[in-house]
Amino acid sequence: MSTSLHETPRLVSPGEATALLDAYRPAADRFFASPRHTLLGHGTAALISRPRQVPDTLAALRRPDTPAPLVMGCLPFAAGAPAALAVPETVRWAPPLREDPLVALPVPDPGPDRHDWRVRAVPAPEEYGAAVAAAVARMRAGEFDKVVLARTLELTSGTEPDLPAMLRRLARRDRAGYTFALPSGPGRTLVGASPELLVARHGSRLTANPLAGSAPRSADLAEDVRRAVALLESEKDLHEHAVVVTAVREALAPYCARLEVPERPTLVRTAALWHLSTTVTGRLADPGVSALDLASALHPTPAVCGTPTEVARGVIAASEPFDRGPYTGVVGWQDADGDGEWVVTIRCAEAEGRSLRLFAGAGVVAGSSPEAETAETAAKFRTFLHAVGADL
Repeated sequence: MSTSLHETPRLVSPGEATALLDAYRPAADRFFASPRHTLLGHGTAALISRPRQVPDTLAALRRPDTPAPLVMGCLPFAAGAPAALAVPETVRWAPPLREDPLVALPVPDPGPDRHDWRVRAVPAPEEYGAAVAAAVARMRAGEFDKVVLARTLELTSGTEPDLPAMLRRLARRDRAGYTFALPSGPGRTLVGASPELLVARHGSRLTANPLAGSAPRSADLAEDVRRAVALLESEKDLHEHAVVVTAVREALAPYCARLEVPERPTLVRTAALWHLSTTVTGRLADPGVSALDLASALHPTPAVCGTPTEVARGVIAASEPFDRGPYTGVVGWQDADGDGEWVVTIRCAEAEGRSLRLFAGAGVVAGSSPEAETAETAAKFRTFLHAVGADL
C-alpha cells in the first residue's frame, strides 16, 4: 500500500501492518515501525554516507507520476563518522502495528537457541560501576553536569541469529514504540525497539519526545505503581530530565515560529521500564527545514551523551572500552518533501555473523550511585534479551 503522511484516517485492514513485519528479510530490506506508520523498504537505489547529501540524492531520484523517494537508515553516535543511509528501490506502507489486531497473536518461542548463547559483558559490571563512581566524583568537583555511560553484552552462538523472528518479538512486545531493522554497515544489521522519538516533522509541525530518568517495571501491580510514583517524585531523575528538555528547547527554538514545552514531565512505559517523558511540539518558521535537519541539530541530546556535550564526549571515550557505532545515534526515515521520523537508537543490538552486540546506558549525574546505574542498564538489556531468548 502506498500512502502519504497527510491523508485522512481510514479503516485498518487486519494483517496489513503485520504482513510487512513478516515480510522483512535481512540485507535486502529496511523495516521501521512507529505509532503513525509501518514501512518496509526493499532493495537499494542509492547509498548515502553523509546527511547533507540526502536532499540532492532524493531530488535526483524523483520522477513524475511515481511515489516520491525517501531515505531510510541510521546515523552513528560519533561526530563525523559515516552514516548508513539508503534510498530503497520500493517502499510499502501500512498503518501502525498497534492498530493491527493480528499483532496480538502469541509470539513464537525462541526455541532451541534459548540455551545456545554465550554472553560476555564489556565492560564487566564492576568495571562499569567504577567508571560511574569516577564520573560522579568529577561532577561533584564541578567539572561537568552529566554523562551517559554505556556498557555492552556480546552474545555469540553456534548459528546465525534469526533476525526476522527477533524483530517480530521486539515489535509485539512494545507495539506503541519504534521498531527497526536495517543494515548498519557491510555485513551488519541494526535491530531494536526504541521508546524515544528524537523528532518528527509533518509539514510545518514538529514533535520531539525526550526521555530521561527511568525505573524498572515490576510484575507486581502495587510495586509497579509505587515505582512509577517514586520516579515522578525523584529529585535526581527530575533534574536529569530537566537538563535534557532544556537542551531540546534550546536546539529547536531557532527553527520555530512557535514552540510549546510542558512544565513537568509525564510517564511513559515499556514492557521493561518506566520513563519520564516530555512531548515538545512546535511550528517551523521555515518550511524548508527537513526532519533530518532538525535531527542533526538535536543530536546528541544530553539523554544519550551528557552536558556540556564535548566534555561528556571526552568522558565517554575515556570510560567505554568499545565503539558505540550506531548506538545512541539516530534511526528513521525522511521523504523528498522533508517529512519524516527520527528516533534515538537505544534498546538495540548490532548483528554480525553469529554474534550480537547489545547496548545499554544510564544517565549519570552527581546524585547517581554505581549500583543503581548498573541495575538500570541491566533492566534496559532485558528488552533485547527477551527477544533473543538469553539471560544475564
